Amino acid sequence: MVAHRPVKYGSVIAFAAVAVAGACLAGDDTSAPQTPQEPTVSIQPRTKALIPAANPDIPRSRSIRVDTTLVPIPVTVTDPLNRFVTGLEIKHFRVFEDKVEQKVAYLSSEDAPISIGLVFDHSGSMGAKLQKSREAVAQLLKTANPDDEFFLVQFNDRPELAVAFTHSADEVQNRLTFIESKGRTALLDSVYLAISQMKKAHNPRKALVVISDGGDNSSRYTETEIKNVVREADVQIYAIGIFEPMAARGRTAEELSGPSLLSEIAEQTGGRHFPVENLAELPDVAERIGYELHNQYVLFYSPLNGTKDGKYRHVQVKLVQPKGLPPLRAFWRLGYYAPTQ
Repeated sequence: MVAHRPVKYGSVIAFAAVAVAGACLAGDDTSAPQTPQEPTVSIQPRTKALIPAANPDIPRSRSIRVDTTLVPIPVTVTDPLNRFVTGLEIKHFRVFEDKVEQKVAYLSSEDAPISIGLVFDHSGSMGAKLQKSREAVAQLLKTANPDDEFFLVQFNDRPELAVAFTHSADEVQNRLTFIESKGRTALLDSVYLAISQMKKAHNPRKALVVISDGGDNSSRYTETEIKNVVREADVQIYAIGIFEPMAARGRTAEELSGPSLLSEIAEQTGGRHFPVENLAELPDVAERIGYELHNQYVLFYSPLNGTKDGKYRHVQVKLVQPKGLPPLRAFWRLGYYAPTQ
């Protein structure tokens, strides 16, 4: 798998990248695609912007809810070859909240700074996978902008905030150099700690990148509790699941449940889960996630339902197919909690 530099299709830039796992497909056939013209291809890099210790008794947080007049919905758009498509305009998006169409007030497509939390598994089963996992983090950090910030949560039996928010990629990588593979897997507790740490972020856009080789077998929090926390947080989650091939011997029950757990957690937030069986692919997958984070649209709308009832609002994004391009698909944050009185 290789993630290439961006290529330009007329006024639309697309990033060539690896194939991806399960996605949410949204489309609108009100503008049926015409026979595409042969594109003029040129290389054009996208301009970048200028430059507490964890324990199992972490207090449970209150719900995080949208309490502003504009709701932000991050959206990634790809073509049939899974290349990122930028250059779309506000007219190409339709947003629905609880099946009622909303008016998109503003569209942002700038490469804005991001606060990124790295959630890194160093349990006993990681063993030989640690080195490639370190390389994956290094590759992800290479895609960052100078104004991005990072923190590192590493975990085995329990999560630990290894590096608090920093702009230094070297600080994160140096810490990973010395960790060893041992213990069990407290994945759910680690996601909870990372979501809690994200409250200290300085950038409006926030994302977690989880690297783990299996399901949970050591957490205090339950799967249902973490799904609720993730649903309520304004944080995108991307997961890289390192799994033994299905035909391999010795897969534990946790490893078998790992893909579905990571997929459910990630897709609620508009992020995605990338299952990996070939360790050599890890750095390329991490690079793809970095590019995706820096090539997203953010749609803003003021909900027609202004009731402050604290209920969950389901969001759907549909694309108005641009003429001359192949069918596109979108991935977005699936909903949010309304504010309370």
